[in-house]
Amino acid sequence: MRFASHRDIARVLERALRRASVPVAFSAGFSPHPKISYTGAAPTGVASEAEYLELTLAEARRPEQVRTAIDAAMPDGIDVIEVVEAGTHGLADRLEASQWRVEMADVDPDDAARAVATYLAAESVEVERMTKKGRRRFDTRPAVLDIDVCHRSHGRVPGDRHATYAILRMVIRHTTPAVRPDDVLTGLRQLADLAPPSSPTMTRLAQGPLDEATGVIADPFDADRPEAPITESAGTAHDQKNDRRTRSPRTSSPMTGSSS
Repeated sequence: MRFASHRDIARVLERALRRASVPVAFSAGFSPHPKISYTGAAPTGVASEAEYLELTLAEARRPEQVRTAIDAAMPDGIDVIEVVEAGTHGLADRLEASQWRVEMADVDPDDAARAVATYLAAESVEVERMTKKGRRRFDTRPAVLDIDVCHRSHGRVPGDRHATYAILRMVIRHTTPAVRPDDVLTGLRQLADLAPPSSPTMTRLAQGPLDEATGVIADPFDADRPEAPITESAGTAHDQKNDRRTRSPRTSSPMTGSSS
């Protein structure tokens, strides 16, 4: 599913809404469109456990009823994890940062740690990337809040063909232009010659409001839940995300997650 584009996901969702008979509202005019607002979609080529969208309904429905109906109509690999009724506006404004996991096969964790230390010590790390407006050069360093190196020296699972494995966890603030994990990898290659021999596997673990003091990403749905949000002093943003996923029933296979 990581190779499905945002447009692919949008088409799949619209078909699922029709199959599930969800009374989605449409815009007025000569070419009505379903009132669906996507925010901060992950780039093509990465997986995600934290995608969000806003959906306007023409009739009142219970959130869990909507979640169950849409999730059952989605193909394997796309899961609707949670649906809440919007009590406040500004979901897009709450998605301030993302946490990413970048898995690099055949990269020594010590080499990765040295490259990360060099990157974090730099005041500016400029990279170039092709955008819709052409090739653009921008500084990635201000958007990167933190990078941790997880040492995996014997592969992820028994029988893994990669003897050496490094995993990066990075927290990146949402900026304009958007800084993506591959931009950070480009910076690591430029500064410290860290070049994975094969394409890294990138997964978004969380996105939401950012605590500048701790670097923790909160759940953007907390402001809309009828019950008071549970505050946890310990645990990472990924732990908090997994806790939310555990509380919600799921009917399809847990690969790429979509939340609305």
